[in-house]
Amino acid sequence: MDGGGAQYNPRTVEEVFRDFKGRRAGMVKALTTDVEEFYQQCDPEKENLCLYGFPSEQWEVNLPAEEVPPELPEPALGINFARDGMQEKDWLSLVAVHSDAWLLSVAFYFGARFGFDKADRKRLFNMINDLPTIFEVVTGTAKKQVKEKSSVSNHGSNKSKPNSKLRASEPPGKYSKASQAKDEDEVMDEEDEDEHGETLCGACGENYASDEFWICCDICEKWFHGKCVKITPARAEHIKQYKCPSCTNKRARP
Repeated sequence: MDGGGAQYNPRTVEEVFRDFKGRRAGMVKALTTDVEEFYQQCDPEKENLCLYGFPSEQWEVNLPAEEVPPELPEPALGINFARDGMQEKDWLSLVAVHSDAWLLSVAFYFGARFGFDKADRKRLFNMINDLPTIFEVVTGTAKKQVKEKSSVSNHGSNKSKPNSKLRASEPPGKYSKASQAKDEDEVMDEEDEDEHGETLCGACGENYASDEFWICCDICEKWFHGKCVKITPARAEHIKQYKCPSCTNKRARP
């Protein structure tokens, strides 16, 4: 198998991220625009097959590398065996989840190999985390999130999920006014204040105070003092989807 990484060893955070984006783009292509071809290649009658993504934004279905240990971490083996035993969309979602896991393992393999320190690893993860996962792209979750954020920004007092950056920029009850940059009726602002007046921090249990920075988890929709979850307003500006510590520790299954 060529193109799998034997001749391509990124050494900086930016190079590893470029490698990640190329491989991700190839795998997204296999699971979306090239899905018919991908489906046909994953014949259950064949041996253990893997889906590989390459830095060149290409994909390939192939047998696993023969050497042990391989040059790079291996993708999930035998994705073809499950093909006819599941609904197609469920099978594609399963392959997407495993593909996300493989991409992270490859990126952090390079990070370990070339001695990335804590700051480099954090920077790499934040760059990766700003992109939707393959699973989110394949299942349409990424589009739904964008749609939700768009509809919420047009209805500031709605309690459904706003963009976490907007939510993070202002405390509860005030984010809508700031994020929309529109004139809102003062009555609406007062109602918003009342609505959030009894909001409790999911970490410390204390009440909402208008002079404190708050952020809301996009998963469980609980509000937190920024200081309780160690998120600053500046950092929040770069978070597309905030997960609180509790939701981060839960292993979501498709």
